[in-house]
Amino acid sequence: MQFLMIVDDPDIARYASENGVDRLFVDLEYIGKDVRQKGMATWKSKQTLEDVTKIREAAPEGHVLVRINPLYDGTKAELDEAIARGADSIMLPMFRTTDELSRFFDLLGDRAEALPLVETNDALQAIPDMVARLPLTGLHIGLNDLHLDLGLDFMFQPIADGLLDAPCAALRAGGVPFGIGGIARAREGIVSPDYLLGEHVRLGSSAAILSRTFHREAQSLADLQDNMDFPGEVAKLRDIYAAFQAQDGDALEQNRKDTCSRINDVVALVRKQKSDQGQA
Repeated sequence: MQFLMIVDDPDIARYASENGVDRLFVDLEYIGKDVRQKGMATWKSKQTLEDVTKIREAAPEGHVLVRINPLYDGTKAELDEAIARGADSIMLPMFRTTDELSRFFDLLGDRAEALPLVETNDALQAIPDMVARLPLTGLHIGLNDLHLDLGLDFMFQPIADGLLDAPCAALRAGGVPFGIGGIARAREGIVSPDYLLGEHVRLGSSAAILSRTFHREAQSLADLQDNMDFPGEVAKLRDIYAAFQAQDGDALEQNRKDTCSRINDVVALVRKQKSDQGQA
């Protein structure tokens, strides 16, 4: 299981890279995000290309993943500079078609790894076509914007609704490694990793982003170390994932049902809150 983590502080980046984080995530995306996620308590990046250099220098042996903006006139310049500053892989968000993704591959060439971020329904449905037409070496399914694009009520709802099953099957059949969404600490979160990681195993996912709640949005290494056993918490997640890997199909199916029940409980609560607000 690989873990990604958005990092800004160089000391945290170095420490995380040395203690279980596989990809240090620099997030440059800002175009369109405020509109899509208006009023939501989601991560909205203030990072710049200078942060790529900062994180690269802090963790020279680490893997630096850079999320750029969706395709626009400045994409090539953004790619060129991110790679010059030391990006190992580049994540493209908010695309909808295989042709858009193909353009990204052409601009990137073989200068860094391409990691498409599937977060639109059109892109989700196009995964089999992407697998057939493009040299995919990895992919991530982002649940936050995906559930908004689908008009759903809760970010994990695509899992409960079975919307990821066929696309993930296509990725597995094509031998493409992929990850899904973000994850909190063990025994925490609206839907605990103690359930969600079983769905990662069932679907074939081998990566997740460590959420802001995982590290409590620590602003310094001292803050991080004072408030959690970081390597211990990362190890707990890997242990849960490994335990699910050892389970048979019947056990994974039962976990799927339990996970869906918890997700659907949250969906029902969100819908009730929206209804109550509409009546107020």
